[in-house]
Amino acid sequence: MTEGLSNEEIACMRAAGRVAALILKKLKKCVRPGVTTKYIEESFDNYLKEYPEMESAFKGFMGYPASLCVSINDEVIHGIPSEERTIKEGDLVSIDLGIKYKGLFVDTAYTYIAGRAQPPAKKLLKASLKALYEGIKKAKPQATTGDVGSAVQSFIEKQGFAVVRKFVGHGIGRALHQHPEVPNFGTPGKGDELSDGMAIAIEPMVTAGNYDVEVAKDGWTAKTRDGSLSAHFEHTVAITKKGPVILTRI
Repeated sequence: MTEGLSNEEIACMRAAGRVAALILKKLKKCVRPGVTTKYIEESFDNYLKEYPEMESAFKGFMGYPASLCVSINDEVIHGIPSEERTIKEGDLVSIDLGIKYKGLFVDTAYTYIAGRAQPPAKKLLKASLKALYEGIKKAKPQATTGDVGSAVQSFIEKQGFAVVRKFVGHGIGRALHQHPEVPNFGTPGKGDELSDGMAIAIEPMVTAGNYDVEVAKDGWTAKTRDGSLSAHFEHTVAITKKGPVILTRI
């Protein structure tokens, strides 16, 4: 169970979270037509070198070969950066990164638009980001993961979009992925109970079409089965008696 983080541990996660948020914001300038997804990874690595006590949380995790994930359009999550993948005008580019600091972990993601996008794509991003904060509002002691997931799901479905079922958010802290799972769907009052001192990664993964996804031949990249656009936003959130505290923002 993800519980029992001390104030000192949460403070360390907050320090790492600020760096993660700062780097994620800097990477926005890399999201432009003609840039390879490998360049985004290289930029992340260079920015992270400015913080020698911190390291990528993803590199080598369960065999993952890169230091962050870059997913484009119908790729929902876990896109592997490549010299062969070039960003095009109007692409939706999801950047997902994690940082390890003093044995503790944070995880965050944001979807950017390369250049200009069509109104439906903008609506998808706006709704997905809003859904993240709807979920965060529910992240309080004695609430449940079902409360969080239901808030995300109900908001997204009212916008005419769908939430992915195959992949979910997760507990985080002393490990990158811990109990409990934090789905982006559910029933209020159901699921695992949240408690003071826990930290969870809330991460709506939203599609413009059907929620079914499939994993590509590389064994990592999850794509929408119907080829529809997707968006991914994520924050690491501490559960406290005073309410949710977002650890991965500047």
